[in-house]
Amino acid sequence: MARWLPRGAGREWLVKLTRYLPIPGGRIPSGFSVNRFDLSGSPATVRVISRDGAGPRPVVLWIHGGGYVIGAAAQDDARCVRMAQRLDATVVSVDYRLAPEHPFPAPLDDCFAAYELLQREPELLGVDPSRVIIAGQSAGAGLAAALALRVHDARRAPPKLQLLEYPMLDDRTVLRSDAENSHHRLWDVSSNRLGWNSYLGALEPGGAAISDHAAAARRVDLRGLPPTWIGVGTLDLFHDENVDYAKRLQAAGVPTTLEVVEGAFHGFNAVLRNAPVSLRFFDSQMRAAERAFAG
Repeated sequence: MARWLPRGAGREWLVKLTRYLPIPGGRIPSGFSVNRFDLSGSPATVRVISRDGAGPRPVVLWIHGGGYVIGAAAQDDARCVRMAQRLDATVVSVDYRLAPEHPFPAPLDDCFAAYELLQREPELLGVDPSRVIIAGQSAGAGLAAALALRVHDARRAPPKLQLLEYPMLDDRTVLRSDAENSHHRLWDVSSNRLGWNSYLGALEPGGAAISDHAAAARRVDLRGLPPTWIGVGTLDLFHDENVDYAKRLQAAGVPTTLEVVEGAFHGFNAVLRNAPVSLRFFDSQMRAAERAFAG
């Protein structure tokens, strides 16, 4: 099936078209509710999916993908419900601002404000602020990795786990002459260049001035970061940068699980949600989350 998928979702005309299309929320099953909350000091909001009944429950702070330029929290309702059901947790999904209208650090500021909300208003959300997992997909996973750095640097209470699904970590990948690959699907070199150019604003991808809060792979010293799960396919543009980040985390003494899926392309589990390989990928994440919540 992969051969029939487009190579790049990050084309300027496609991004503009996508912005005009509504992103409806998914069906919320009986016994669950979805609520929206404002963030202090930010125009962004969070979408809270929780099981009805008494709390407080552990919480997953989820950050959607979209190359920093498209997407919305509502697109992942079905995914968030699955996590909430499996983990008996509340899932707080961040509707962060998008580039290029809102380049770095605005999206990360929104995610940090969401993390602060969990710590400041746990009763409002019905969550246990001592059991938090930061998680995301693609660019959202890149934001999750950067958020883990910012939480660490700000000396806030750390999350129990950072769960990174094929994260967009390293702006320097746009400079790789060997990264062009006909097998890349949904996110290729051209898409990556558009995403990073949009997110970094006036800064040039690959330049010396890029902060590690903008591109987490730039961080030299990874000591003290939370336990980490990273998953990526061998046909994903982000494969090399993800594997390198996982190995560097391990070398820094951070407990790290690296899940590499042979023959998988970027976004494979979103396109083929019920395929056995996608179900195994999700199960690996949830087992890591269960261990983290169990402490």
